[in-house]
Formats: sequence, structure tokens, C-alpha cells
Amino acid sequence: MKAIVVTDEAAGTAGMTLAERPEPEATGNDVLVEVHASGFTPGELTWPGTWTDRLGRDRTPSIPGHELAGVVTALGYGTRGLSVGQRVFGLADWTRDGTLAEYVAIEARNVAALPGDVDFTVGASLPISGLTAWQGLFVHGRFQVGQTVLVHGAAGGVGSMVTQLAKEAGAYVIGTGRAADRQTALDFGAQEFVDLDNDTLEDVGGVDLVFDVIGGDIQKRSAGLVRAGGTLVTIAGPPEARPADGLAVDFVVEADRAQLGEVVQRVRDGRLRTNIGNVATLDDAVAALNPTERIKGKTIIRVRS
Repeated sequence: MKAIVVTDEAAGTAGMTLAERPEPEATGNDVLVEVHASGFTPGELTWPGTWTDRLGRDRTPSIPGHELAGVVTALGYGTRGLSVGQRVFGLADWTRDGTLAEYVAIEARNVAALPGDVDFTVGASLPISGLTAWQGLFVHGRFQVGQTVLVHGAAGGVGSMVTQLAKEAGAYVIGTGRAADRQTALDFGAQEFVDLDNDTLEDVGGVDLVFDVIGGDIQKRSAGLVRAGGTLVTIAGPPEARPADGLAVDFVVEADRAQLGEVVQRVRDGRLRTNIGNVATLDDAVAALNPTERIKGKTIIRVRS
């Protein structure tokens, strides 16, 4: 099968190549999925699991990518709840070959049914962004109706999902980003916008929940904005500062079939929009994942037309 492979962490996305790789097999509790579309997060090239297996053994050349949408073609021993020919989408394991390939073997529990009226391209854009937003808001952030939520990177892949989910759930949403991101963040539902290059973040005042995707100094300053009993949630690594009278939580997104179902239902209802910036074929994936200019939104690789 065709697949994108990486062998050198230092080379980053520039080190990607299109190669022939053996088609995987579905082992116990797996499904084999014919991939129709795949998502990719550049940060995964710094994750240990991209380069080693669960026991720390080298597994290069590795196939990156963890988001997928496709069709089940085989079931591993003991696999239940799915069937051959079923449309699915989901989040692949961090320490196994990923989804930038024509086929992927994935644990059945990591995928959910993809309704027939949701395009594969849209399905592949949902798992990381949608699950990260859902878990950060409702699981780790313990969001409650009426709270004020500060969303960093509100025009990005994760931030736009957080903004929409929070707004729908009854939040007052303040988005942040670059000046050029203002209208996009407002279109996704933010009621206010803070230009991090030109506005003063501290002018925001107190908030109940901060959703941080940036880290560093922005994260530190944001901790001081959290009201008593509030929460700072981050996916940018262990918090360097904590709210004076609240919680700071960093987390890694996990696959969850029920939550995937919640996210895709909102897409079907028109309550949630994806943030896709570019769609490319597998043959053009290396170039698409090494853009010469900034792409707003997520890049999706369409493996099959």
C-alpha cells in the first residue's frame, strides 16, 4: 500500500516521503480500515510514540497521522460492535502506525460510526480537535452553564471547536489570536476577541475557564485571570502557573466512541462546523504538509477520491 513515512525526528515534516509499505493486519480487537481521509498534527513528530512502540523499541520508518475516516474491511479476532463495510471515523493509537496510508489497523474501541451524510473529509477533521475540545471543556474543565470561557487560538482547529461547543452549552466566550484571526473567531461564536499582539490580555478581567493551546507566557498570564474555583485547562504541557484559588489541568486527548458520536451529531445538526483549510491527495501530501505560507484551518489528506 501507499503510505507517508518518517524516519528522522530532526527533519520534521520535511523528512516525510511517500513509500510502499506492507498492508497491516487486524489483530485481536482491531479493525482494518480502508482509509478515505486522514488528518495530521505536526506536533506528533515530537511525540515519543511516533518513533518507538509501547516498550520503547524503535519502530521507524513510522507512518504518522492519527485521525481517519474510512470503511471497515476486516475484523480482528474478538472484535464486536462493528461490521465489514461500515463507515467509521476515529483516533488511532499513538504508538502504532498511523493513518496517512491506504489502510490502517486500529483498535475497534477507538472508532465510531460515521453517518452516511457526513463526508469522509469532514469525518477525518473531527477526532483530535473535537475530542480535545469536548474533554477539555466538559471532562477536565467541568464547564457549567453561564460561565465565561477564555479560548486561546479561537480560530484554530481546536480553538474553533472549543468556541462553538462552549457557546452552544451556554458560555460567554472570549477568543484570542492574531489580528487576522478576529473575524474567524467571531464567526465561530466568540462574543469578544483579544488580539494577543496588540491588546492587553489582562483587560479581559476574571473568567471561569481558560482553554490554553499556547503555553509559555500566555499560559502564565492567563492563570491570573481565573476566578476563585475556576480552571485553567491546557494541552501545551504541564502548567507553569496555577490559578491562585482554582485548578490547572493538562491532559492528552483520548479516543472515546460516545464523545465522537456527540461531536458528529452536532455536525449533522449544523450546530458544529469543522475548520478545514486545505485538502490534498496522498500523492501530494508531503507538499501539503510543508506549506510555504500559513494555512488557516486543518489540512486533510484525501487518500481516496
